[in-house]
Amino acid sequence: MRSPLRPRPIDLAPHTEFDAEFETEFKLDATPRFDLRSYDQSDFDRGRSGGFILLWWLVQAIVFPLTLHSMSGVRAEVLRWFGAKIGNGVIIRPTARFTYPWKIEIGDWSWIGDDVVFYSLDRIVVGDHVVISQKSYLCTGSHDFRMSSFDLKTGVIQIGNGAWIAADCFIGPDVTIGSNTVVGTRSTVLKSLASDKVCWGNPCKARSDRSDTLIKAG
Repeated sequence: MRSPLRPRPIDLAPHTEFDAEFETEFKLDATPRFDLRSYDQSDFDRGRSGGFILLWWLVQAIVFPLTLHSMSGVRAEVLRWFGAKIGNGVIIRPTARFTYPWKIEIGDWSWIGDDVVFYSLDRIVVGDHVVISQKSYLCTGSHDFRMSSFDLKTGVIQIGNGAWIAADCFIGPDVTIGSNTVVGTRSTVLKSLASDKVCWGNPCKARSDRSDTLIKAG
C-alpha cells in the first residue's frame, strides 16, 4: 500500500492530441523574451493626480471595512465623492474593491458582492439590476506579450441590464456582456457575449438561450 505521505510521480507525457502537437520541454534558464527594464507606462492616463489616488486608496482601506454590510448607501456615497456614477438602490459589500472609481458607472438596483474587484484602469459600465457575485474580477488591463517592453493595454468592460455574473468569474478587457445574460460560476470571459444567453466555461461560451418565462415573486 502506498504511503499517503509519499508524493506520486508526475507524468509529463502528453495525454491529448492537442498536447501532442507541442514539444514537451521545460526550460528555466532560457533567455527572457521580455526586457522589463524598457517597460514604460508614462503615457497612461490614470485620470487623477497621484495624491488624489493615494487618498482614495486610504479612504477605501479604512472606511469600507468599518461599515456594516447593511451600510451600502455610505459606501456608494463615498464612491460618488471620488467620481463614480452610482445609481439608486445599489448594494456594495464592504470587501468590494475599486481601483479608480472615477472610471466606474453602476446603474440602479445593482448588486456588487463580497471580494469583487473592479480593476478599472479603463472604464467599467454596469447597467441596472445587475448582479456581480462574490470574488468576481473585472479586469480592464493587460499587456502585449508580443512586445519585449510588455506594453500596457486597456479596454472597456460593459455589462448590460439584468445580467448575472456568478461567483468567481474573470471578465477581461474589451468585453461586453449583453442584457439579461447569465455567466456561470468560475467562467473566464475573454470575448463579448450576446444578450439573453446562458453562458459558462473557460473560455466562456453561450450554451443556450435564456428563457423568457420568469417566476414572479409572490
